[in-house]
Amino acid sequence: MDDTLLTVRAAEGDEEAFAVLVRRHAPALVRMATRLVGNRSEAEDAVQDAFISAWRKLPEFRGGSAFGTWLYRIVTNRCLNLLRARKSEAPLEAARYLAAPEHSVGPERITESRAAMRDLQRALAVLSAEQRACWVLRELDGQSYEFIADAVGITQQAVRARVFRARRHLTATLGAWR
Repeated sequence: MDDTLLTVRAAEGDEEAFAVLVRRHAPALVRMATRLVGNRSEAEDAVQDAFISAWRKLPEFRGGSAFGTWLYRIVTNRCLNLLRARKSEAPLEAARYLAAPEHSVGPERITESRAAMRDLQRALAVLSAEQRACWVLRELDGQSYEFIADAVGITQQAVRARVFRARRHLTATLGAWR
């Protein structure tokens, strides 16, 4: 079944239809949230809260966007609230999920990869929560500017500006790793 039919059935109170939607969307949402907040436990909590909120608000969902986009927006907002509440120097554990596949496992390669991930964590921690969200959704999740704008609740132009500023910062900060 497609999301549209499942959403309609779930809005009518069909718990099994909603459970299918949860199973379908949860893995991608947890990955995205983990990359945003840097902590899998907090990411899972944010996604769980988002699903609870979605279940409660499902009768109000009018289908102006796809169900998945609506969920991304709820999860992104939860993550942004978590990030805003933190101190800006909080470490980002999510960078370990960004590591490239290991082609050689020698000690030099492992040490170099760890150093690069540490530098990336520091560079990402300096970004604003909104820049980090836009960058993660674009660069790591491969989402379109239109999708990100819907998910974050800003214009496509604002998304492009935030991604551009994040890229510029990361390029300048991580220039030694080129």
